[in-house]
Amino acid sequence: MTLACRRYNAHNEGPWLVWLHGLLGEGDEWAPVIAACHEYPSLVIDLPRHGDSASIGAKNFVEVSALLTETLKTEDITHYWLIGYSLGGRIAMYHACFGDTTGLMGLIVEGGNPGLYDASERQNRIAHDMRWAQRFRDEPITKILEQWYQQPVFADLNDEKRQLLIEKRSRNAGFCIAESLECLSLGHQPWLVAELQQLTLPFIWLCGEKDKKFQTIAQQYSLPLTTIPHAGHNAHQAQPVAYAAVINHILSLFG
Repeated sequence: MTLACRRYNAHNEGPWLVWLHGLLGEGDEWAPVIAACHEYPSLVIDLPRHGDSASIGAKNFVEVSALLTETLKTEDITHYWLIGYSLGGRIAMYHACFGDTTGLMGLIVEGGNPGLYDASERQNRIAHDMRWAQRFRDEPITKILEQWYQQPVFADLNDEKRQLLIEKRSRNAGFCIAESLECLSLGHQPWLVAELQQLTLPFIWLCGEKDKKFQTIAQQYSLPLTTIPHAGHNAHQAQPVAYAAVINHILSLFG
């Protein structure tokens, strides 16, 4: 089984850029960034229970990593950089640490949490995500999203941007998002810091300069942080051109 995906700039040479979106997103949200990374071929993937992969489930990180591997094989992508935001960043980190990394040339993570070290923190996070999941199952999705985007991590959004996000994300099915929260909760994710520190491939950790939570995480675990100016948690959406400039610079250094 493979995930839904779409190619951009497929005629170009060089390593493929493989883009993984966040919770509630879909692959094509990367289009503005890809337009400014047009020298490289790109593959955008809809994660399980999102976009055109809504009918595909993954019970855990092992399964979603395997789906990613099968998708890349089917698309005949043999050399690639993996770029992921939030949930997509967590999947990308897991894949780089524990998945089939054949052909993986580098890892770029935007606002992706490397995990919770303490067992009680993990249990608390699972309970937190289960509460949200139940609401996504039981309540109108627009109503839930209005509260979802009031969380502190989205504090940089003004009312107009918040409303646009709510309208866009309302296309998701509530039960699909609930399943993602249940199966891919941060509480179910392994603590990846030790494995990330041992990676031999290039690894860059991005976050917006207004995203203080994830800057603190980067400093706490000595992650290779690069900040995107004038952006919060969703830096690629807020500043796609500046974000793409960072990606292009990284690729020019490592090839």
